[in-house]
Amino acid sequence: MRRDVFQAIADPTRRAILSLLALQAMTPNAVAAHFDSTRQAVSKHIQILTECELLRQEQQGREIYYHLNPEKMKTVADWLEPFRQMWEQRFEQLDALLENLKTNVTT
Repeated sequence: MRRDVFQAIADPTRRAILSLLALQAMTPNAVAAHFDSTRQAVSKHIQILTECELLRQEQQGREIYYHLNPEKMKTVADWLEPFRQMWEQRFEQLDALLENLKTNVTT
């Protein structure tokens, strides 16, 4: 079964892994050191993120380093954009309403 980006980021552990790797590339062992789960469990999460192309691998000697693939995160950002715009509009309406109430109270 081919997973998509949204299935991958649905899991809180995978989101935490993405946050870690957004700061710097890491080996699976270095990533696993940040979690209470087993290294095998963390490796499975990394595998899912890699299958969805949210992570990319880089071989350095005997080590594999994982990097965040920010281009693939654009899929999520693009999907969220209409919701962000909607909330911005609602906050602007709320600001206008509060300003109107403030003006009416002081008059």
